Amino acid sequence: MYYLQEKIGEFFKSGHTNNWAVLVDTSRFWFNYRHVANVLSIYRSVKRLGIPDSHIILMVADDMACNPRNPRPATVFNNVNQHINVYGDDVEVDYRGYEVTVENFIRVLTGRLPPSTPRSKRLLSDERSNILVYMTGHGGDGFLKFQDAEEVSNVELADAFEQMWQKRRYHELFFMVDTCQAQSMFQKFYSPNILAVASSHVGEDSLSHHVDPALGVYVIDRYTFYALEFLEKAKPGSKKTMGKFLKVCPKHQCISTVAVRTDLFNRNPDQVLLTDFFGSVRNVEILSHSVLLPNITSKSSHCR
Repeated sequence: MYYLQEKIGEFFKSGHTNNWAVLVDTSRFWFNYRHVANVLSIYRSVKRLGIPDSHIILMVADDMACNPRNPRPATVFNNVNQHINVYGDDVEVDYRGYEVTVENFIRVLTGRLPPSTPRSKRLLSDERSNILVYMTGHGGDGFLKFQDAEEVSNVELADAFEQMWQKRRYHELFFMVDTCQAQSMFQKFYSPNILAVASSHVGEDSLSHHVDPALGVYVIDRYTFYALEFLEKAKPGSKKTMGKFLKVCPKHQCISTVAVRTDLFNRNPDQVLLTDFFGSVRNVEILSHSVLLPNITSKSSHCR
């Protein structure tokens, strides 16, 4: 019986039962093509690793696939070789264009949406949800710009995550941000069970990776490029850990300095599977014999 309990404990040691992803590109305009490619690349990776569209909130501030400057309409590429169209045939954008605002972003996180909001635009997480929040765009010390018209501050973001914790909207949360001075975006966090990584320290710029001459713009940022390189090597049953992921893109690759925050997180990242946040994999073991489980419900709780 002890061995059985130990094996069950191994299966459910993460403590979560479902996964969600909130993926946000905050930039408009053709010259910010790379930010759309960033978010669509992460979107493609989490879908491949098992998170369904029904558990992904995708916010894209501009439609690069249909931009009149795009020489290959209905496509978005994250590499000059143009091997992978990250826009694909089955992208489900939940918030697009002028719907991508600070207000809508905060409302999605906290669940404070109008009753008429469809399920596809809601983050229907609970106290057993592991949530990936990825953001990319232009930022500065303590803020991230939305569409060059407004900005979300690190204090507002920290308070939104605290509301989520108080309302039991997550079990563990992984915050990933690729922007200039990205570290500042997680410095004000104070809620438990949050793991965070940022593409640059305060005072540093996050740089682009390479240009596609056919498009005339940069097609991906450095940090996201190397993060995707790591994710592409992972499979749904991967044993890769978050500890290894947090070491992605050392300074000689990123040029900026990747920042990590682990003090709010109660597990060792080296023992946390990558798929605890980037995938949606449930462990199943098929037995050749039946297992008698103890009855832990009282008689009074039985349905009549």
